[in-house]
Amino acid sequence: MASAKPSSGSKPPSGGRRGTRLLDARPPSSLWYGLAFLVVLGLAQAYFLTQTGQSIPYSEFKVLLKDGQVVDVTIGEQMIHGTLKQPAANDPKQLKQFITTRVEDPKLTEELESRGVKYTGEVASRWLMDLMGWLLPLIFLVAIWAFLFRRMSGAEGGIMSFGRSRAKIYADDEVKVKFSDVAGVDEAEDELREIVDFLKNPKKYTSLGGRIPKGALLVGPPGTGKTLLARAVAGEAHVPFFSLSGSEFVEMFVGVGAARIRDLFQQAEAKAPCIVFIDELDALGKTRVQSPLGSHEEREQTLNQLLAEMDGFDSRKGVIIMAATNRPEVLDPALLRPGRFDRQVLVDKPDVKGREAILRIHTKGVKTAANVDVKVVAARTAGFAGADLANLVNEAALLAARNDKTEVEMRDFESAIDRLVAGLEKKRVMSTKEREIVAYHESGHAIVASVLPGLDPVHKISIVQRGFGALGYTLQLPLEDRYLMTKGDLLSQLAVLLGGRTAEEIALGDISTGAQNDLQRATDIARAMVTEFGMSESLGAINYDGHKRARFLDIPIPQERGLYGEETAQKIDAEIKRILTEAHDKARQILTDHRGKLETVTRRLLEVEVMEGDELRQLLGIASTASPATAPSVSA
Repeated sequence: MASAKPSSGSKPPSGGRRGTRLLDARPPSSLWYGLAFLVVLGLAQAYFLTQTGQSIPYSEFKVLLKDGQVVDVTIGEQMIHGTLKQPAANDPKQLKQFITTRVEDPKLTEELESRGVKYTGEVASRWLMDLMGWLLPLIFLVAIWAFLFRRMSGAEGGIMSFGRSRAKIYADDEVKVKFSDVAGVDEAEDELREIVDFLKNPKKYTSLGGRIPKGALLVGPPGTGKTLLARAVAGEAHVPFFSLSGSEFVEMFVGVGAARIRDLFQQAEAKAPCIVFIDELDALGKTRVQSPLGSHEEREQTLNQLLAEMDGFDSRKGVIIMAATNRPEVLDPALLRPGRFDRQVLVDKPDVKGREAILRIHTKGVKTAANVDVKVVAARTAGFAGADLANLVNEAALLAARNDKTEVEMRDFESAIDRLVAGLEKKRVMSTKEREIVAYHESGHAIVASVLPGLDPVHKISIVQRGFGALGYTLQLPLEDRYLMTKGDLLSQLAVLLGGRTAEEIALGDISTGAQNDLQRATDIARAMVTEFGMSESLGAINYDGHKRARFLDIPIPQERGLYGEETAQKIDAEIKRILTEAHDKARQILTDHRGKLETVTRRLLEVEVMEGDELRQLLGIASTASPATAPSVSA
């Protein structure tokens, strides 16, 4: 599992850096040329066609005409301009030219003739208006065509760019993530350092005739930091980083995915050495199946192109293909053979030391109180991935802020763990009868879990409603990370799961619907013991399940009978019933022997609602265990 501190240095791709493609938001240059042409036309008209001269009122023009001061005039549609015999007295430039606005005057021509003034008419020049009449529509059509063409052939997926790769490209100086930002995945980190060394010093390997693996496949549960590790490799090697998801290759149009694969590898070879990272590879690389109609789906064509491209380029050019998936069991075998994704790196959930290192990274930017012990928090969070731990730190900070605290205290981390494990606490009030049923139920879980040897110690019991329908819960925290379960461990777990229902039977003489989840989990464990783990003496060491389960995802599998006969199916059902009946009897025996303790724990739980594990063991007279080293197994 991996984690990274909040990266203040990681920046979005900027247009001014090498290796980043962004849309240009500026108007096209042809638009600027058109605007400049119109401005020049306007200036030319203003300079060449505008009449010069002193502007005078029309009334003054009539006075000058009567006085015989006007030599000649030119009459236009809107203006009258002409020449005076002598300049006007108030004209500083001593101009003889004048101009005035024309007024509707039918007798003007008669007065001009009577005064002997030469006059002529003027037709207004409309060439500019005529030019604009056909030029503006043309410019408009050209602008619309250019806009549509840019949209069709744009880099962000226009009509003409279906075949372009959608990869986000980060330049070599833009990936700020380093291996120091990653924790909890030491084995995977060591595997990937060799790729970094090859990208930095390729001659070290090529001089000996060796070649770096063409592809590295990161597999592991969700949230363990597979994408973060790939970015750390690019950041350490200082090479361009292509990042995209497997689903971005699949479109509704035939051939688009294959075209995008070709374009991606062309861009990668142009920027070599570089790293191409495909996230969620299972969306693209699922196992190919033969269609009943004999045709290939678009996804299969895209996968075929990816296989061909990975075979067609030389890894010595420095193009490393990395991918991540949490479903490696569905990948096509051709992807996993040597020469393609020939190196598979497991990025698993971290152990207690890894969780501690991840928490230290995430708490660097959080104001924590002196009583916060990261080791204890790591011990109580077994099974948490890097993303879960990042969410835990954030939830603790939010809880502290909600209570107007200046620092995040240990209590906030414990509340955050309860919230993530059991769900959000509800404020609803149950009736007295229901609270008593829930208290007996949870006390039954806790007592059986405390009495049976080898089980994880009880950390907390609660009858406060949480999450989706959980009326209470019993939290067990293991003392160490465990990777195997024995048959005795599983049988004890079954007894604990059935302890709640058994406590209701003994104390109340009736049973409720609160054991529904317990029964489902117990039945799943018993069925797995018989059909998967070969833990049934009557059926032998045979796997009757036959299903290819997801390794890293908890995906429910349809209940289909395996490849066995009806008689075997009846034996399996009978064996499951026998195992559950024996677990029920064991829980009944324990609670019957501790009948008084059951009443004591239940009354105390009704009083305080939340009981710590140390108080439970004190009431039962059992020695306290060491601090829990990991986290949660919840029985509701």
